[in-house]
Amino acid sequence: MKYMMTYDMMESIRVTNEWLGSTAKAAFSYPVFGLAANPVVQWTAAWGEVTERSFARMVAKPDWGIAHVVGEDGRDHLVNIETVLEKPFGDLVHFQVQGRHELPRKVLLVAPMSGHYATLLRSTVTSLLPDCEVYITDWHNARDIPVSVGKFDVEDYTLYLVDFMRHLGPDTHVIAVCQPAPLALAATAYLAAEDPAAQPNSLTLIGGPIDPDAAPTEVTDFGSRVTMGQLERHVLQRVGFKYKGAGRMVYPGLQQLASFMAMNAETHATAFKNQILAVAKGEAGDHDRHNRFYDEYLAVMDMTAEFYLSTVERVFKEREIARNAFTVGGTWVDISAITDVAVKTVEGAEDDISAPGQCVAALDLLTGLPDSRKASHVEPGAGHYGIFAGRSWRNNIRPLVLDFIDANMTHERRTMRRSA
Repeated sequence: MKYMMTYDMMESIRVTNEWLGSTAKAAFSYPVFGLAANPVVQWTAAWGEVTERSFARMVAKPDWGIAHVVGEDGRDHLVNIETVLEKPFGDLVHFQVQGRHELPRKVLLVAPMSGHYATLLRSTVTSLLPDCEVYITDWHNARDIPVSVGKFDVEDYTLYLVDFMRHLGPDTHVIAVCQPAPLALAATAYLAAEDPAAQPNSLTLIGGPIDPDAAPTEVTDFGSRVTMGQLERHVLQRVGFKYKGAGRMVYPGLQQLASFMAMNAETHATAFKNQILAVAKGEAGDHDRHNRFYDEYLAVMDMTAEFYLSTVERVFKEREIARNAFTVGGTWVDISAITDVAVKTVEGAEDDISAPGQCVAALDLLTGLPDSRKASHVEPGAGHYGIFAGRSWRNNIRPLVLDFIDANMTHERRTMRRSA
């Protein structure tokens, strides 16, 4: 599998399917076919439209699509998306709201690097913007990063978070969603030992695998069954000739997407069948519910091989975070060194990726933190996606997180909020 031609063959298959879809759409959309009474014509054109769009979106990074936000003054304020700290494998991005004074709640959203772009958290950002100054980690697609830039593994990821937190300052409130939760915890512990003044005010961990063995799922079972040798042999590929990262060893986004789809194959098959019928009947739209979801879900990015392998080995197999044995550059990162940062965990009762128990395990590791600075919440009936982007997040979890942030603001920020 470790060949550039293999990567290019996978890309060729994607392009071929996109071409088949566009050809079917064009060929069966000729006006003359309007005279045909056979519904197969409309169905084939609809299949082509859905197929073309599905395969085309797999290699395109989605736009944030956040143009404005309503302020407390009732007016629409334009949103500028600006990069405030640029690094080879990921940037720190700020959603700067024009014509609005800086808000006291300064939030750093740590987006997952698990096959999707940071835009997966678009709705999370949108929901926080009216009440917070929002920053986010915008990770880059490994296929676009030249080999000469070097490696990027879990230790590098942790150090990126350390740099982002230092840049934003100690009055920051960090919210880590899913995969980065263990590494955000490690980054905070790293700062606690190396630069205590740069620690954030609070850390909220949402649906993350702090201790994967606390409540096994299909994801954690896979990590325990497969050997590192099997992963290296069967899932890694070298980026093909088409991209700047040609020759870089990666875990391809298309391969990760295939795994995502296989977990709920019947649900996805039904969704696409229904969308084809909706297009054939003229009931679909560019921004309908199906397209809004799959424009994001199907847009995938490659991860560096070293990041993927070190995540599986050190977070899932060796459980270095869960055992408080994680190291960065040979130095032990002691999670019990966190004594001043308030920590809250959020889990979904129906989460089948990071099951309840995996994330709340973080609180047991924080032996140096008073119980009064710890909090946890399990959302009834919520799955993995719902705890950071769905109805459960909007109606129940978001207000709890904002209350937690307010309760752990510095005096200066509280004063700033009262005067706003």
